[in-house]
Amino acid sequence: MGYGIKRRLPVLLLLAFLFLLPLTACGDEDSGTQVIFTTGMGKDEVFRIGSSVCTAPEMMVYLTNTQNQYESVYGPDVWNVSRDGITLEENVKETVLAKMAQIKTMYLLAQDRGVALDDSENKKVGQAAEEYFDSLTDQEKELMGVKVSTVEQLYREYALADKVYRYIIQDVNPEISDDEARTITIQQILIKTGTADGSENQAADSGTVRQEAYEKALDIRRMAVEEGEDFLDLASRYSEDSVITNSFGKGEMDSAFEEAAFSLETGEVSQVIETEAGYYIIKCISTFDREQTDLNKQTIVEERRREVFGQEYNAFVEALPRQLNQELWENMKLLHDEGVTTAGFFDTYAKYFPG
Repeated sequence: MGYGIKRRLPVLLLLAFLFLLPLTACGDEDSGTQVIFTTGMGKDEVFRIGSSVCTAPEMMVYLTNTQNQYESVYGPDVWNVSRDGITLEENVKETVLAKMAQIKTMYLLAQDRGVALDDSENKKVGQAAEEYFDSLTDQEKELMGVKVSTVEQLYREYALADKVYRYIIQDVNPEISDDEARTITIQQILIKTGTADGSENQAADSGTVRQEAYEKALDIRRMAVEEGEDFLDLASRYSEDSVITNSFGKGEMDSAFEEAAFSLETGEVSQVIETEAGYYIIKCISTFDREQTDLNKQTIVEERRREVFGQEYNAFVEALPRQLNQELWENMKLLHDEGVTTAGFFDTYAKYFPG
């Protein structure tokens, strides 16, 4: 929605987060989870973190399932996408590598904190592993090099990573006020000062272009305020943003946009607001959305919990040695084979370990 919201992540980065299913995040990826390049590792070892090892078959399970999830949404041609000389396949590989390193580290953290699976959870791990392994064709098993024991270990680590997160944040229940979590609903009109994709070239930066956009925004605001024209109708006719109605809380938007929006009363129309993307006019539809505010409270609580966990995680991971088998990693490729369609690894886990 243009620049009413903070800058969007590049398309590739958004795609890269597609596969990150409900296992909760844990701090910055720039913390000690990054691996260093080395030689002298086992031929099947992709990386080591502390005493934990990621093997090639384990990595192929994650890579292949992630690949097929992408293709189910975007189609097989998605791999033709590149940005700044980096292909989507390379981007996905690095994202999966970071995720695997994160889970292996959390598995070690669970051991360090004395967190273990109980008999019931271990039984579920075995059942999930059998179910997923049985869903694979012989071709998939061969190409990924996977055995049922491989899947069982992956599910065990995944479950322990999830459990240690819950263990560490179990007492983190901050009180969030209505004001802090307040969510408002607005309608908006954007008159851009840049090119169609939102970038600002030299011409768009000229005073003439910006002045013309500003005068157009002033005229539209006059039609809404002085002539009483319907704001939604004006937005449909003039706005250069596909989003017209939006709900959001504090800290989610461009600062100038947010400050203006939160100062409005219901039904009030803002002055013309200057942002990097262009000029906005905002109409407040609701100064307090109870349902969205309650949902936002939970979002804020989860953010606080991630912060608490991230502090412990980062302190733990800093002391761990980490090594990457560079040659093996560079030679690992996605399986572009019509006979390899498996995409249910994460769904099977969620079936046995919901929520």
